Amino acid sequence: ADVAYLRSVLPSSTDDAFFEFLATLDASEVTVTAAPEGSVVFARVPFLQVKGPLLVVQLLETTLLCLVNYASLVATNAARFRLLAGPDMKLMEMGLRRAQGPDGALSASKYSYIGGFDCTSNILAGKLYGIPVCGTIAHSFIMSFRSMEEVQPRELPPQAGGDPVDLPGLAVSWLERVCDLLQIPAGKTNRGELAAFVSYAITFPCDFQGLLDTYCVRRSGLPNFCAVALALHQLGYRAIGVRLDSGNLAQQAKEIRGVLQACGTHFQVPWFGSIPIAVSNDISEQSLEELSREGSDIDMIGVGTHLVTCPLQPSLGCVYKLVEVNGSPCLKLTEDEEKMTIPGVKTIYRLYDAAGHPFMDLMALEEEPPPGAGQELEIRVLGRLGEPTKVLPTAVEPLHRVYFRDGQVCEPLPSLPEVRTHAQVSLGLLSPAQRRLHEPQPYPVAVTERLHQLFLELRQAGQ
Repeated sequence: ADVAYLRSVLPSSTDDAFFEFLATLDASEVTVTAAPEGSVVFARVPFLQVKGPLLVVQLLETTLLCLVNYASLVATNAARFRLLAGPDMKLMEMGLRRAQGPDGALSASKYSYIGGFDCTSNILAGKLYGIPVCGTIAHSFIMSFRSMEEVQPRELPPQAGGDPVDLPGLAVSWLERVCDLLQIPAGKTNRGELAAFVSYAITFPCDFQGLLDTYCVRRSGLPNFCAVALALHQLGYRAIGVRLDSGNLAQQAKEIRGVLQACGTHFQVPWFGSIPIAVSNDISEQSLEELSREGSDIDMIGVGTHLVTCPLQPSLGCVYKLVEVNGSPCLKLTEDEEKMTIPGVKTIYRLYDAAGHPFMDLMALEEEPPPGAGQELEIRVLGRLGEPTKVLPTAVEPLHRVYFRDGQVCEPLPSLPEVRTHAQVSLGLLSPAQRRLHEPQPYPVAVTERLHQLFLELRQAGQ
């Protein structure tokens, strides 16, 4: 069917032998080496190399670039959010509604998790990839209630067993006590919101959480939540959190934390003051940085649009270039040195210093002997090719592994959690100066002297 379609769109003069040849193609002669998934890879360093018949590897170009560009971009964007948030903050990916279609949304969920997010609101991603899923009540659910009479069913048995209790009535009695403590008129709280909280609590008594800003956080959402959470506590259950979706998130979180602690102290419920607070509201790197700088009382942050659409850099720009044909190295020449290819089949090495930090990636021709730990190397740093430099690595790590050969996957593929762990470990190995997001110290990439000489020879021959 594919060959028939190509016949219909290619010129009628195309030789029949070409289509017959296409029908015989397979990948059995292709070899793929790559950095392990989740590795930190820097600009100009090949992270995937493909060997095989020229036509086959040319046909793979668009597919491979499609697979790695967006995936690497989102994982990198997620890693930046993780670095800003710090290791302890819970991060939830919730970009399904803003993603570039269903496939883009699934990719965003998967690679955000690799980049360091803890969970996703995308249930299909959870089903397909085993990513932890989480979410909260929707505003529309809360707004669909008008009064306590709409709550059905109305009874909830205590967790330890016993006769069911009328939860709406119990919540109303607790609301009066909470409002008295907070000096808020009980009659001013939204009863539809209270009914929504009660209905949710009856259905999910062990997973009750409140979305507080459908109406007014201070005068309605917060006291209504506290009333239902305390009613649940009386029956042996524990609320699991609250969420904010608008306003000054850091300031409101401080106020909410204060109210939760006051209720916990006044009503002698010690765990109440530590109920997790989650926030969302078009969170960007800048707003996340501000939240972190203010040292807020926030426990979880949901990020959507600015995560999955990558507005600071909407595309990654990985390229796929020919570097050798039939054993002959080749070089793409251009006026822009940054866009020149590095010729020849290469082996990539990561060099480490005495502190265990990688300080340079080194490209060598495949036939060159590998560098050794403690061995002084004469190299040329990209961007400063005219100046030979000597380095002394404490440890040397080959960056690539062979993943595909003779039509078979030949390296065990890690699970998604293993990839995620590898990504975080790789980022953690970088020096703080190179890991910072503002004006990071450039990470040098170098070539061996032999590869540099090949580059000069081909450049001179091409001119």
